[in-house]
Amino acid sequence: MAFLWWLRNWAPSYSLAEELLLPQWWLDEVEALTEDKPQLIFYGPPGTGKTFVANRLARSWADAGNVTIVQFHPSYAYEDFVQGFRPAADTEGNVRFELRDGPLIRLAKKAAESGARCILLIDEINRANISKVFGELYYLLEYRDDEIALQYGGHFALPENLQIIGTMNTADRSIALLDAALRRRFHFVPFFPDREPIDGLLRRWLRTNRPDMLFVADVVDRVNELLDDRHLQIGPSHFMTDRLDETTLGRIWTYSILPYIEEHFFDDPDAVADFALDKLRSEVQAVDAEADAEKQIDGAVAAAANSS
Repeated sequence: MAFLWWLRNWAPSYSLAEELLLPQWWLDEVEALTEDKPQLIFYGPPGTGKTFVANRLARSWADAGNVTIVQFHPSYAYEDFVQGFRPAADTEGNVRFELRDGPLIRLAKKAAESGARCILLIDEINRANISKVFGELYYLLEYRDDEIALQYGGHFALPENLQIIGTMNTADRSIALLDAALRRRFHFVPFFPDREPIDGLLRRWLRTNRPDMLFVADVVDRVNELLDDRHLQIGPSHFMTDRLDETTLGRIWTYSILPYIEEHFFDDPDAVADFALDKLRSEVQAVDAEADAEKQIDGAVAAAANSS
């Protein structure tokens, strides 16, 4: 029975760690966070895998039919997310308005009826006016045992088995605009290239899938050192493609990385020259050659000391 419990609760997550190339302790930590608060936000610069990891975690925690994905945007409103009136035509073609539930209430009802774990994944949660979209649901995010009256009538409660994972890009500094009420109701999980679990992810992926292109990890590390702003760092997902080769790398750099950097240095276009791919590769190769030379010297010194 102990083995069956382990197989049911732990074995799948270990295979997920291998698939995502993320530390097992980190996956366990994120799941433990949901036991404290059933709301998480993955935040960091673009290209760090926030949405991909959130999606894979959600589908490992819950059945596919119990996972709902919502994309927030500036026009997204309470009526889209929670509940609102929508036009509908009857059998005679007459248009009338009927009250319809949004994805939050629909998934909450499924969670309450089934008792199964349900996950609501909100991509780009900071692109909408979060206070307006959630409305009175702010209260229920913290007090899951209570009910609250909805704007359009009736009472509603959020079941404990409904969990929310949001993703948030920080390149536009919008995380600084979040109010204290939202921060208190969510755990915030960082996704930065210089911090676990993303630190070293590209190198691990290249070592497993494209060892001949391992130098790309050094180049990206060098770029992020030059940018000197963790909210603007280059994420690994730009390069995690099975088609990665010299030609593909050049295209990615020309049409994805450089435009991003040019936008950052809009007032200082001369600075963009420091991010030319050939220049960065030369710098990385010089550093590697120097490190190899130092290792050879250290090895020679150690050998001489042992012989004496």
